[in-house]
Amino acid sequence: MRDICVRENIAPNQVILHSDNGSPMKGGTILATLQVLGVMPTFSRPSVSNHKPYSELLFKTLKYRAEYPSRAFGNLLAARQWVGQFVSWYNLDHRHSAIRFVTPQERHAGQDKALLLRHVDLYEQAKAANSNRWSGATRNWQLVREVHLNPDQRSIEKFSRKGDQQDL
Repeated sequence: MRDICVRENIAPNQVILHSDNGSPMKGGTILATLQVLGVMPTFSRPSVSNHKPYSELLFKTLKYRAEYPSRAFGNLLAARQWVGQFVSWYNLDHRHSAIRFVTPQERHAGQDKALLLRHVDLYEQAKAANSNRWSGATRNWQLVREVHLNPDQRSIEKFSRKGDQQDL
């Protein structure tokens, strides 16, 4: 946690760490470290997946990959290598639909806004060049500010009325 906070320039009280109720995350050492770093810990209620939506989505994607192993790894090193390759693919190559088909790395680096603007231009050019192939508006390429695993329906309605997404 210290390394992450330093590397990502995380200020005290800027981050909330969502975790399950596992004993490693509730242990005194990690809780003391989080307190010193100014990271607020929260713990999931049992059977409530939207407390840690990014982890849940990551594991779902992992389990449904064609490359997901059909049997146990031969050893710990093989497991670590497979997971390392998956994490690299997930962050650097996999385009996430919830963030308008940009990668997490592009989002984290702040490149998503420029990429989405290029998508808007590309789609508008395609529509202008061949309008008979379009029955309505082009795909929505507006920047998404927040992502939710199981959004509350009232929130969706409220945000759609107020414009939850930033204009590009």
